[in-house]
This record gives sequence, structure tokens and C-alpha cells, in this order.
Amino acid sequence: MGYWDIQDGTDCVQKAWISTKIGTALGLVGSAYHIVAYPPDSALEALQRATNTSVTLASMGAIFGIATCLTAQARETPDDPLNYFVGGCSSGIFLGARTHSAATGTTACLGLGALAFLTKVGKMEGWRLAGPPKL
Repeated sequence: MGYWDIQDGTDCVQKAWISTKIGTALGLVGSAYHIVAYPPDSALEALQRATNTSVTLASMGAIFGIATCLTAQARETPDDPLNYFVGGCSSGIFLGARTHSAATGTTACLGLGALAFLTKVGKMEGWRLAGPPKL
């Protein structure tokens, strides 16, 4: 079962678990590219970088899943893209707190919120990024 298979505003734990797994996977892939692009001085440093990045993105995924689901429950509007904006913005605020930067937090809040909002709108309206054209 995937993230989109669960109705918004229900089964918050399962949605948070799925988004945490996605965040962890993105963190592992991103840290692998970072380690290849900027080789560390030791294996311990490589492990620390990979762990730091993966834990941060896993936390952002969990925050997104919980915030989106709880916002849908609180507002009683399960299919509203604004719930996804709140989830993305919450993840961005966490990133700002993690980096000790208000500018990073504000930018990430707006950027991730907008990305999540547009992703939900695209899912609802059937937008496609790839594949054969509809005729």
C-alpha cells in the first residue's frame, strides 16, 4: 500500500511511516552523491555525513506525514491541498531549526509548502510529468 492509497486524514501513523521511509531513502541517496562528490577524509566521517543527512530527511518526512494528516483531521477537509502546504511548511521549519537559520527555515517552508501543494493539486487533477500524451 502506498501513500496515495490511504485517504487523507485517516491512519496518520501509516502515512507518517510511509513518508518517513521515503525521506530516509532520499537521505541515503543524497548522502551517497555527496560522499562521492566530496570525498571524506575517513570512513567515520562518511558514516557521520550519511547518518546526519538520512536522519534529517527521515525526520522531515515524518513531520510532513503527521502535519498533513493532523491538519486534514483538524480542518475536516481531507482532500484540501492546503493541508499539504502546512505539512511541507512544517518540514521546512524543522530544516530551518536544524540549520539554525531563519532564512533557511522561511525559504524551505515556502518552497516545500508550495511543492507539496502543487503535488496534491496535480494528483487531484491528473497532471502527468512523463508518458505518452493523452489524445
